[in-house]
Amino acid sequence: MVRNNIEVDVKVKCIEQGKTQAKLAEEIDTTKTYVNRVIKKNESVVNNTFVKMMEALGYDIELHYVKREE
Repeated sequence: MVRNNIEVDVKVKCIEQGKTQAKLAEEIDTTKTYVNRVIKKNESVVNNTFVKMMEALGYDIELHYVKREE
């Protein structure tokens, strides 16, 4: 099980930083449409096979975000 809701986390971080989906898309060289699809969970960010393997090994997945020092 993935304990984080990664898609929501992306949306929240954008809001916290005052960054639009269009700006984020530009920074990662993709389209606003793709970023929007990820945030709306139409596409899985975490590979399902990876999740199944870790679950079979007895693990849940939990991500921690650490802000980079710039």
